[in-house]
Amino acid sequence: MAKTGLVVARFKRHALVEDPAGDVHDCQILGRRLRPVVGDNVEWRRERDGSCIVQAVRKRESMLQRLNSRGRPEVVAANLSQLLVVLAPHPEPDWFLVDRYLCAAELAGLKAAIVFNKMDLVENAPDTLKVYRIIGYRVVLTSAVATTGLGELEQLFGAERSALIGQSGVGKSSLFNELLGEAVQRVGRLSGRLLQGRHTTTTSVLHRHPGGGEIIDSPGVRNYAPHIQRAADVQLGFREFVSRRDQCRFDDCTHRAEPDCAVKAALEEGIIDGGRYENYNKLYEQTVAARAY
Repeated sequence: MAKTGLVVARFKRHALVEDPAGDVHDCQILGRRLRPVVGDNVEWRRERDGSCIVQAVRKRESMLQRLNSRGRPEVVAANLSQLLVVLAPHPEPDWFLVDRYLCAAELAGLKAAIVFNKMDLVENAPDTLKVYRIIGYRVVLTSAVATTGLGELEQLFGAERSALIGQSGVGKSSLFNELLGEAVQRVGRLSGRLLQGRHTTTTSVLHRHPGGGEIIDSPGVRNYAPHIQRAADVQLGFREFVSRRDQCRFDDCTHRAEPDCAVKAALEEGIIDGGRYENYNKLYEQTVAARAY
């Protein structure tokens, strides 16, 4: 008889699955076409020899996707409700990467916020963050070293299942250690015990915050390309465009070359940020190229 569980860590061909009682099981994955990710609700069974096998993935309520190296969509995490984009003074923020993350969140129907970490290294946060505040994104300034801003960050967790995502070196691990402490160590101990003797790399891990909410730690990435079905959908990931598109002359306006475009008018008036508009164009062109691939 199949059992149910939640994927709390994913490795190459196996996963850690937590059952409703809170026990964690090391499960192999049935077949190469079955690709459970952290956050998935799955069905699994125990074999006569005591081994465990994930045999099905239940319907996902939401998912964060990206394009892999072959230009094909792959799911990064499932059943999320919020995406937290982590930045720091070093490495220097890549605002195009930030906008790709935020676009993915908007298209997936997720809440999103920006966490600017390592504030102990600078006197002031970048002015560019004001652009995101103006269009409605919450921005939290933190320092894992000085333990500042952590309370405000914890408020974001609430009852959400959040994914912390960002470039390598922005201090996500330090934030996790400060915020979760024993919970992070617990997963490490479980992984070590269950996977003893295996050489394996974790793709992502789900942790529970003592004050509420679940947090998925995704590995740092140098590049991220959201999976977008049509280039025309890119604008739906830029909320300041969405609020103006009904004012455009053409219903199918892409806000690039068309006349009487409300988005371009707002750009010329300085209402829409030039950097965001440039990133929209770059992502639009990337999506066109990816669809032709």
